[in-house]
Amino acid sequence: MVTDLSTKECLQIISNNYIGHLGYISGSIPIVVPITYYFNTADDKLISYSLEGKKIDGMRKQNSVIFLITEITSVNQWKSVLVHGTFEELSGETAKEQLHQFTRGVKYLVNKEDNMEVQFVSDFSQQIYGEGQPIVYRIKIIDFSGKQRIL
Repeated sequence: MVTDLSTKECLQIISNNYIGHLGYISGSIPIVVPITYYFNTADDKLISYSLEGKKIDGMRKQNSVIFLITEITSVNQWKSVLVHGTFEELSGETAKEQLHQFTRGVKYLVNKEDNMEVQFVSDFSQQIYGEGQPIVYRIKIIDFSGKQRIL
């Protein structure tokens, strides 16, 4: 049976995960890519970063995005939360502070959930190896909804 998740259950899923799928428009084509994120509960925004490329270009041109977080145990037992939001590119001190918060938050979740000890952003993100400066951004949550299937 598929049922709705409560607001509290949705926020727990968003808060307790660090990998999701970002949907955006590139030209006239919808694209979905996995990203690492951190949920800032203080302002209800998702924090992430990327190098320059199609994803950043697409979100700059069309800032409406969707974001999907899933917890899948089996075909008959899963939970998902779909977030509707807007892209916000950061710069200067704000970008630096948010990237620091992202790094601290993801390190905490990886260490807690995966029983791994990560020390650096390069331990959980390949973006560090590209050329150029990372673009730090937030997804401002406009709305979200969740579903679950429990057999």
